[in-house]
Amino acid sequence: MSDGIRINEGFMRSVGDGVTEAEVKNTEIYIHIPFCMRKCGYCDFLSAPAGREVQDQYVGALEREMRGRAEAYAGFEVTTVFIGGGTPSLLASGHIEKIMDILRQCYRVLPEAEISMEVNPGTADRDALRRYYKAGINRLSLGLQSSWDEELKELGRIHTWRQFLDAYQGAVAAGFSRINVDLMSGLPGQTPASYETTLRRVAELVPGPEHISAYSLILEEGTDFARRYEDGELKLPDEETDRALYGLTERVLREYGYQRYEISNYAKAGGECRHNVGYWTRENYLGFGIGAASLVDNVRFRNGRELTSYLEAPLRQREPSSLLSMAEQMEEFMFLGLRLTEGVCAGTFYRFFHRRLEEVYGEVIDRYIALGLLDYQDKTGEKYLYLTERGLDVANMVMADFLEPPIT
Repeated sequence: MSDGIRINEGFMRSVGDGVTEAEVKNTEIYIHIPFCMRKCGYCDFLSAPAGREVQDQYVGALEREMRGRAEAYAGFEVTTVFIGGGTPSLLASGHIEKIMDILRQCYRVLPEAEISMEVNPGTADRDALRRYYKAGINRLSLGLQSSWDEELKELGRIHTWRQFLDAYQGAVAAGFSRINVDLMSGLPGQTPASYETTLRRVAELVPGPEHISAYSLILEEGTDFARRYEDGELKLPDEETDRALYGLTERVLREYGYQRYEISNYAKAGGECRHNVGYWTRENYLGFGIGAASLVDNVRFRNGRELTSYLEAPLRQREPSSLLSMAEQMEEFMFLGLRLTEGVCAGTFYRFFHRRLEEVYGEVIDRYIALGLLDYQDKTGEKYLYLTERGLDVANMVMADFLEPPIT
C-alpha cells in the first residue's frame, strides 16, 4: 500500500502540476481484456480466443492508450478500477502486473480504491493469484455460474466445481478477502433443487464470499444458444420453473446474511461492488481497450470494436462522442438508479436537474404506486423512490416508462 501512495504522490508532482484541489473530479476506470479460451454458448460479450503473440500485442496497445490519454485526465482521481472481459486471467501474470504499474504511474489511483478483476476458475493457478494480490488487485470476481459439472459443460465453461474450489481457496490463501461469485439461473437442465444446492454450496464456503451476483440466463441474438433454441435443440426451464428459480435466490441468500442491493446483486454488510454502484449512479468512468465505453461529464464515447485497428493505433479508435441531453441524463438517472433496491433519491434528482421528480414523472410514479410496483421510503433524511418486491419482478416493464421524459 505504501508503494502505491508514493507513486501517486509522484504523479501529482509531475503530470498533476497546476491542478487545484477544487478542480479534482472522481472517475472509475474499466479495462477490457477481449480474450477467452473458447466462446461460451450464451456469451455475446466482445471476446474471442487468441494466441499469446496477439495477447502481448494487445497489452502493448493498452499501454499506449493509457499513457497517451493520461494528461487529458490529470484532474481526476480514480476511485475504482475493474479489469474485465473476456477472461483477464488468461493473460500472463506479468501482463496484469504491467497494467497495474501503468495505472499507478499515469493516473491518480486513490490508496483506498477498489480494484477488481474477473477470474475464470479454469485459468488461475495459485502463483498467479498471489501475483494479482501483490500487484494491487484487492477484489476478485470468480465466474462459477453453477456448482454442477453437467450444467457447466452445457454452458461451455472450461472449469469444473472442483477447479472453482481450488481457485477460491487459492484466492483466500493469496490474501483476498473481497471475493464475488457469479451464478446463473434458468440454465438448460437446471431445476429448483439443483439451483438451490448451488446457492447453498457457495454461501457455505469458508470464508464465505462477501458478494454474489446471480443473473438469469438471457438468450442474446447471434449466440450459439439463441440459434440452438430457435432450432429446437436447446431445452430451457419452462416459465413456471424459471419463476421458481428466480424466487429462490433472495430467499436462500438471505438465510446466510446476504442483502439484495440491486436487481441481480447480493452482498454482506459493506460488501457492495463500488464500481458497479458507480455505473448505476452515473459516476464518471473511463474505458480502455477495444469496445470500452466511457462517460465523462455527461459526454458518452467508446472505442471501436475492431482488434486489428486497435493494435495498430489505439489512440485513434474512439468513435464520435455525444453530449447527453437533459432528457437522456434523466432517463439514465431513473433507468439505472431504479436497479438499486434503495431506489433513486428525489433530492439528488432535484440537485442535478433543478426539477422535482414528481414534476417530470408524476403520472408514471402515481400509476405504479397504485399498482404496488413503486413506493417511497425515507433514508438518511432523504426521500427515495424504489421498486417494491413486486416491482423488482417486472423491473424492465416499469423502468421502460421512465424513458423519454416529458420535459420542456
